Amino acid sequence: MPKDDKDLRICFVGDSFVNGVGDLGCLGWTGRICATMYRRGYDFTSYNLGVRQSTSADIEDRWLSEVQARCPAGTNGRVVFSFGVNDTAQEYDHCRVDMPLSLENARRIFRTAKLRYPILMIGPPAIADPDHNERVKNLSENLGILSQELDVPYLDIWTPLSRSSIWLNDIKARDGYHPGSTGYTEMAVIIQKWSAWLDWFKRDRSEE
Repeated sequence: MPKDDKDLRICFVGDSFVNGVGDLGCLGWTGRICATMYRRGYDFTSYNLGVRQSTSADIEDRWLSEVQARCPAGTNGRVVFSFGVNDTAQEYDHCRVDMPLSLENARRIFRTAKLRYPILMIGPPAIADPDHNERVKNLSENLGILSQELDVPYLDIWTPLSRSSIWLNDIKARDGYHPGSTGYTEMAVIIQKWSAWLDWFKRDRSEE
């Protein structure tokens, strides 16, 4: 089946932050960045595949079947991944997924995905718990290194969010992890300025 480049479909695959948990408007950052592109005149279909408590292992198990169901052959499918906070959460005095395994999971995800779709990776956000937040920071840095090695565009959001009083105040006012609409707007502002995200749309517009 010939590929229809105008049938652009973007899947956002990840965890509760991708899902937008905590946002009473039910938009999260994914809905906000998509709405911005719609307002700019771009036509595409978006799918939110964020699942609460998902680790990199959970995402590796499910992402391909879920994306293929939404981006079958002949469509212009794209995938934005984002995960990491759940990997670094501690259960019984150890992380749910140790960093070496997190990176191996990510490596397999990226390698498999790149054979099928253009992909982007957005790192995990800063959180309120100091010890957990340090683990998130370390994983984010290593995911950035891995992404560079595999030529996957990577956006570090931990650094700007860890310095954002808007983000930090919003998550502290809730469960220490998930923001409300104010925090998700702050995250969306960072992501929607990312050149790798914007280039997807500029490329498609130039081909019209």
